Amino acid sequence: MGAMLPFLITALILLILGSVMLIANRVLAPRRPDPRKYIPYECGVDPSGPGWVPFHVRFYLIALIFLVFDVEVVFLYPWAVIFEELSWFGFVEITIFVVMLLLAYVYAWSEGALQWE
Repeated sequence: MGAMLPFLITALILLILGSVMLIANRVLAPRRPDPRKYIPYECGVDPSGPGWVPFHVRFYLIALIFLVFDVEVVFLYPWAVIFEELSWFGFVEITIFVVMLLLAYVYAWSEGALQWE
């Protein structure tokens, strides 16, 4: 219990502080409702058209492919730092990892996910 005491004290302080801030906001914040406050703000220009614009699925595919390769970098950096300690086992493991990602990339390319029309 002695090791957990600083954590519990910090958690209690944060809980109290958060509660005090929420209550203070509810009590002290001015309330002046106006319909103009509820329209979207677009650089000082009155909005025109619908607020929901459909995006093509290709935007999301490109974002997901970017995330896959971003995560690859996150895993490659620590591997590179301890490369000498891992020896051949680490080399084989990272080779399997990179080949799997390369296969995913080739599949996405063959399905046309990277073509912008």
